[in-house]
Amino acid sequence: MFRRVLTLLLAALLTLSACGDGSGDAQGEAAGLAVADAWVKATDMKMSAAFAVLSNSGDEDVTIVGVTTGLTDRAEIHETADGAMRPVESVTIPAGDSIRLEPGGDHLMLMDLKAPIQPGEEVELTLELGDGSTFDITATAKDFAGGAEDYEGGKGH
Repeated sequence: MFRRVLTLLLAALLTLSACGDGSGDAQGEAAGLAVADAWVKATDMKMSAAFAVLSNSGDEDVTIVGVTTGLTDRAEIHETADGAMRPVESVTIPAGDSIRLEPGGDHLMLMDLKAPIQPGEEVELTLELGDGSTFDITATAKDFAGGAEDYEGGKGH
């Protein structure tokens, strides 16, 4: 009898522990998200960009709808198409797949920087996801000349 009650009690506890509160924190879209090779372009100008490989091991697509950082009050998701950079509303990481945020492609644009970004500096970014949850990234600043990108003056925007 005791064994049967204990088994039922454990089953009930496991069932209850699987129930979330719907807050979207670690149980939301961010649950399957992972980041690799996160970096930001070091600069003494007013604009820069952040890059990374974002992987989604979950069963549902993850949609990034925004980005915030203490470096600026103005950060956007951008794409590069037809030789021009432009803001986009979102970027989606398909279930079981990954995307690369990279120079010349999709990236996180950081505008009106409050201070220069020094090589080696650790930059905190927060991705805002479509379900209301967030995902924090730490990116290391590094020198990068790239394809002679010029973020000043809004060129290519």
